[in-house]
Amino acid sequence: MFQQSLDDLGTPLHEVTFCVLDFETTGGRRDSDRITEIGAIKYQGGRELGTFQTLIDPGQSIPPEITVLTGITSIMVSRAPKIENVLPTLLEFLGGAVLVGHNVGFDLSFLNAALERSGRESWKGQRIDTLAISRRLLRNDVPNHKLSTLARCLRLKNRPSHRALDDAKATGDLLHHLLEQASSLGVLGLDDLQQLPKMQRHPQAKKLRLTEDLPRSHGVYRFIGKRGEVLYVGKASNIRARVRSYFSTDKRRKVEQLLRETESIEHTECVGSLQAEVLELRLIQELRPRFNRRSKNWAKYAYVKLTLGERFPRLSVVSEPKGEGGFYLGPISSRRMARDIVDAIETVIPLRRCTKRVPRRATAGPCVAAQIGTSVCPCSGQVTEAAYSQIVDRALLALTSQPGDLLDSLRHRMLALAHQQRFEEAADLRRQASALSISLRRQNQVETLCSSGRIILESSESGVITLENGRLVESIPKSAPNELIQGIPRAVTDKRETAELWCVASWLESHAHNLRLVHCDLPLSSRYPDLDNFQIRKDLSSA
Repeated sequence: MFQQSLDDLGTPLHEVTFCVLDFETTGGRRDSDRITEIGAIKYQGGRELGTFQTLIDPGQSIPPEITVLTGITSIMVSRAPKIENVLPTLLEFLGGAVLVGHNVGFDLSFLNAALERSGRESWKGQRIDTLAISRRLLRNDVPNHKLSTLARCLRLKNRPSHRALDDAKATGDLLHHLLEQASSLGVLGLDDLQQLPKMQRHPQAKKLRLTEDLPRSHGVYRFIGKRGEVLYVGKASNIRARVRSYFSTDKRRKVEQLLRETESIEHTECVGSLQAEVLELRLIQELRPRFNRRSKNWAKYAYVKLTLGERFPRLSVVSEPKGEGGFYLGPISSRRMARDIVDAIETVIPLRRCTKRVPRRATAGPCVAAQIGTSVCPCSGQVTEAAYSQIVDRALLALTSQPGDLLDSLRHRMLALAHQQRFEEAADLRRQASALSISLRRQNQVETLCSSGRIILESSESGVITLENGRLVESIPKSAPNELIQGIPRAVTDKRETAELWCVASWLESHAHNLRLVHCDLPLSSRYPDLDNFQIRKDLSSA
């Protein structure tokens, strides 16, 4: 069966071909009852294109109560064609039109049942239910939403009579009345019309008019408040559909408050999803919108630091990298996760854990960690700098080029704990090891991009993409605020710059199958093998 493409959904309503369909049946059960009459009318732009009408021999007697309701008797349909003989002509009449009905699910269920019995595929095209739309638009104007009631209250030209073509004509009149009313809510395309029934009694429905000029393309949208402040920034592959979804399907707690404060909606069209993702990130970082959680989370990010500037380096969790010397892993999404990473590393590599200053000569006994053998601590003065530097070198090697040794040891310890039925400890170690693996993978992605120089890629979605040391250098659209068009920094200096590199790396990974590498200054390859992600595997249960 014909099915519209996503592009068809954005077709202006006056260009859409609608086919209003109505069936009369022997009853209400699609599995045992049968169609007795078909009526269909095609419209485009309010103009009638054609009609289809025929009685159908259901192959069974018509119940008396149905005859009383419709006036159709068994004698009337005795010489009518069978449904399987009519289906090819009906499907040809439907073509690629949008199916319309009053409680369209009822008619569609009988159509699909007939198609299935005749060995054909189900009908999979687009559909519109005038019953659902009338409940959305006319709920305060009519006592109920029966087709007969609506035809009387709205003074429609045609009135239903429980005959298929008459009911189809009345439904067609109702459709055009509803389309006229819906236009005041900014319903201009087929996708808008399909989404309309989901916007039941939305308190901010009047603000749908703000979406009238939004395009159906990749880009970034901004909700603007009374004072011109940006309240929220988002990205979408279809800006119009995404913004309108806030009035219907988006049930997030703060959406209602966001819409209540919104006075206008701005947008910036982008060439593909990567440009949209990068622009969204830059806007959030610059404007720090009140309703974007991402704009509030950066303060919580932290780094794991190996303090190479000390005689006996140790691991610590810090908020920002500084220039006094040291190796940094991160940024990491929370200090708790950073602490898990430190614990994971110290589980395998016995770096010192005490924070007090190491004396030149031994003045006291070893710290607790050294006493129980979990670290090699120089606080007692019995470990030389040369011996300790070998431990530091091992840690640096594991964190920069050979993470497998560290992660393999963690998995072996985790399996050993599980084998000893120390499941809580095994779960804690798994969480810590997973945090370490994720951070190492991200750091490697960022460093690989930073060292790759200029990269030129081709994408069927985004065209030509140019990266400079991992940053997108394609021109930002002219409609973007001028203050957001910034130069490309030469090195990662803060969390915000790293976030853009994460964004690019994640996009490249998820779209790799649709990309063609045109040019790369330096080899674009990872120095890491595939890292253990510490997901549950069969070997855990067999340990």
